[in-house]
Amino acid sequence: MALSISQLAKDHQEFVLTKLKEVEQGLHPSSTEDEELVRRAVFSVRNKSIVFERFNGVSSILYASVQDVRPASVEIDFFKEELRCNCPQIKWCRHQVGALLALYQYFDSVQDWSSAWRAQKSAQLKTLAADRSPQSWELMVGEVMKRLLPPGRILEGYGLSAIRTDALERLRRHMPYEREWQPLYKLFMELAILNTIWRHLNETPGHSLDSPYMKYFIDQSNQSFENILAELTNRSRLFATDPFYDALQELVREFLLERKGLFPVRLHLYMLLWAVLFYEKSRREQELVYLNHLENPPEEISLSSLQLLFYVLLQKEDLLQENLAQVDLSQMQELFELATFAQRAGESHALAVILRAILPLLEAFLQAVLPVVQRAPYVRQFQLLFDEIELTEKEEVMLYSAFGVYGIQPFSNFLIKKGRYREWAALHQLNPSSLSYLEMCGLKDVLQVEPATVLPLYHVYAMAEVTQKSRINYKQAVRIWKSMRSAAKRAGKTAYFETYMNTIRTEYKRLRALQEEIEKGNLV
Repeated sequence: MALSISQLAKDHQEFVLTKLKEVEQGLHPSSTEDEELVRRAVFSVRNKSIVFERFNGVSSILYASVQDVRPASVEIDFFKEELRCNCPQIKWCRHQVGALLALYQYFDSVQDWSSAWRAQKSAQLKTLAADRSPQSWELMVGEVMKRLLPPGRILEGYGLSAIRTDALERLRRHMPYEREWQPLYKLFMELAILNTIWRHLNETPGHSLDSPYMKYFIDQSNQSFENILAELTNRSRLFATDPFYDALQELVREFLLERKGLFPVRLHLYMLLWAVLFYEKSRREQELVYLNHLENPPEEISLSSLQLLFYVLLQKEDLLQENLAQVDLSQMQELFELATFAQRAGESHALAVILRAILPLLEAFLQAVLPVVQRAPYVRQFQLLFDEIELTEKEEVMLYSAFGVYGIQPFSNFLIKKGRYREWAALHQLNPSSLSYLEMCGLKDVLQVEPATVLPLYHVYAMAEVTQKSRINYKQAVRIWKSMRSAAKRAGKTAYFETYMNTIRTEYKRLRALQEEIEKGNLV
């Protein structure tokens, strides 16, 4: 029986319409490349260059060939609801769009669809890019994003990064040729896209900001901002770019104050730009005045944190200390961001003031407020911050006490630096780990200076192996005892070690395998 394409198209009309809707969202009429793609797809339908060769009823796959400069083969899988083409183009190609339109013509007008698609074009991106101004750049982002994010569209979590990447790819085609302008263009587009996506998530019911996909999307964006800002700091600033910096200032302020959810994330980006990008004193003073006169801010906005930020930038240490005297545990996350900001901005005096205000609250924050899985990473970050300032011995003890078991390594280094070797050994007896970790905590340094203090530690680790009662563990115990023998020799306690090993042999005389390993190791 002959293949009835007309009937097949009508039977799968919903599939064809759905896929064409995806084409409309994925291809932008303001893009020259996309407009050319659709034009050629429509031409292939009119020219009857698309031939449906066969339909596999078992797999529900329709096979089509497209006569093009290079012939292409398209598979339309109605069961899996996808299209495949053997051409090298990623995502939509003219062959797939042409095959869809070849089916669409059996129940509607291809010309009408093409005209409706082109009617959505309000401005050519190329034309907007030629008019280099912040307003044109904003319009370019708007043109791209309104196609990718139509009002009311519910985004799957994995779609966040895909939309960001797609939008950036389209906009990078119109990047200025001058190298001086390129980092600024990339920063503007990255920030505008992030702001637009976040606004869409806020305004469209059904979205959650608390998901692994959202975290990945944020991490991607933050890494991109870091890279672009590194480029910008190595470039001289042109006078003609001033209006763009003004627009960026307003854009990041809008992102912080008008978007909703994950305030620490928004604050982090705001701080990042003010630490690196906006360094003029007059600009910073104007922003502080704006924030001081801000009326009825949303509940999640912490004006005190924003004011502290500009006290750091403007080196208003008296106001900084006065406000930090009133902080409590609920503000620790914001104070951590503020300390990181001060370090990045190179404000060492302000960093010392902030960290000393944090110190009394640190133990409660790390041990009670933070989830267990986040404690070790935060301890490492706090350690890097506190390494930047000079602490008294009392403050150092308070710091390492706050770290608890998550700060054993930095506390070990502190004890070695102070020559408190017995306390170092006691710390590791109370918190046994492994010999490799001991070496990370300064074991070799202690062996050089006071090897006798390490002997009890070796005993603890060797006994832990013996209690496992297997030959592999006995071998490991012998290795530890050999290290213990070297330490005893260095400390002038060879006789003590010989007595110790005789005692071990006597106590464990029934463990034949252990006795054999001790003899093999020449420990007696």
